[in-house]
Amino acid sequence: MTSDLDTVFSALADPTRRRILTMLLEDDMAVTDVAEPFEMSLAAISKHLTILAGAGLISQEKRGRVKWCKLEPDALKSASVWMQGFGQFEPVNLDAFEAFLEQELGDRPD
Repeated sequence: MTSDLDTVFSALADPTRRRILTMLLEDDMAVTDVAEPFEMSLAAISKHLTILAGAGLISQEKRGRVKWCKLEPDALKSASVWMQGFGQFEPVNLDAFEAFLEQELGDRPD
């Protein structure tokens, strides 16, 4: 379970990937539509999508010539359960939690 949590939190650590997940809350999207609002190459977006898919946060499906992305909300369930175990984080303030992690992990070498 720790490895799965590490993968999920690692995927969520990037603001671009969090924004992609927010976009996918609305509906499934084609990869090109996901890439549209970002000022980066389609290849860079594809790398972000690969990380999200590897963490189980999204799934990808080819429909004809178009690759579609779909949010997999159950993938966040284990992370949510883990965070709820920390009473001081209820309700969970993700911005404060992210700042805490950056402070704690910022001094560590990658």
